[in-house]
Amino acid sequence: MPSDTLYMARALALAERGRGRTSPNPMVGAVVVDDEGVVVGRGSHEFAGGPHAEVKAFADAGPRTRGATLYCTLEPCSHTGRTGPCAPQVVAAGLRRAVIALEDPNPLVEGRGLAHLREHGVEVTVGVLREEAERLNAPFLSVMRRSRPFVTMKVALSREGFVAGPGGARSALTGAAANRFIHRERAEIDAIAIGSGTVAADDPVLTARGAYRARPLVRVVFDRQFLTPPGARLLATGAAGPIIMCGFEPSSVAAKGRVEALTEAGAEVELLPEQPSDAFLATSMSRLAGLGISSVMLEGGPRLHAAAWSAGLVDRVQVFRTPVSAGPAGVPWIDGPLVADALEEVTHTRLGDDDMMQGYVHRAR
Repeated sequence: MPSDTLYMARALALAERGRGRTSPNPMVGAVVVDDEGVVVGRGSHEFAGGPHAEVKAFADAGPRTRGATLYCTLEPCSHTGRTGPCAPQVVAAGLRRAVIALEDPNPLVEGRGLAHLREHGVEVTVGVLREEAERLNAPFLSVMRRSRPFVTMKVALSREGFVAGPGGARSALTGAAANRFIHRERAEIDAIAIGSGTVAADDPVLTARGAYRARPLVRVVFDRQFLTPPGARLLATGAAGPIIMCGFEPSSVAAKGRVEALTEAGAEVELLPEQPSDAFLATSMSRLAGLGISSVMLEGGPRLHAAAWSAGLVDRVQVFRTPVSAGPAGVPWIDGPLVADALEEVTHTRLGDDDMMQGYVHRAR
């Protein structure tokens, strides 16, 4: 029904209020509509551990929930976590009908909420604006369906298509407008990840600057041999959020010493069994999901990007093309045309003098 689409769009807009604050929970919005088509209740899940969207919408609507319709962007939960289950509250509110955008793939829910509603006489419609709801909660769904975070691969390229100058010489490529966009993105995601080569070449701090962030920002370094020096600038930014180092179980006295030094410098060390590069990245990503990380911005460098792309770990790509020259014989990125051919929903956004191309990696649904 056209009206179902309209009200679900309102619920999706409400869900956006939780962007950057609900992880590892999903963003959820809910609208209660009476029989005359009047919105009588609104709610959104705004932070992890806070009231769920449905509960807030019911509180807003009061007794007007009786005989009304609930529009909710995700299946009402049927289990007790940090808050109680929502499905029984839908029934208790006296709702006649529930329109749901998307089933919850969480094994603790997975259709049980919908079944509870139907068993208690609530008419249920599922799938209204499903694609929009899936895009909204891509990180949450990635963890539930693939046991790993949603990964965005980000790169800035010079006029020549290089990520750095000759010999890896660092140069500022993106302009002020693009940098503001990048830091707004950092303010919303769960973690930024780089390889040990980027630490050696750039010594970055990986913080969100110029944009408000509601939660600590996790920084991840994939460093199989734990070669990152304890004096790296990143390790002095613990106040901004955890620094996680993923690498192999140390097999020598020297390696154990490097791990101990990094731990003393403030890093949280995740030890994994020795394995090939692509398997190491996949295992690391699963480990991060287990730590409550649902979204990762993969910032570099080219070897890490190539390994992640080869392992099928990339979900979204952001390429910032700039007019800045990195000079001749710079450091190339991975095969750009190969990446571009695998993307869908490609958009271009002008950010000052820079162009950001964004696309989602096509996968069979």
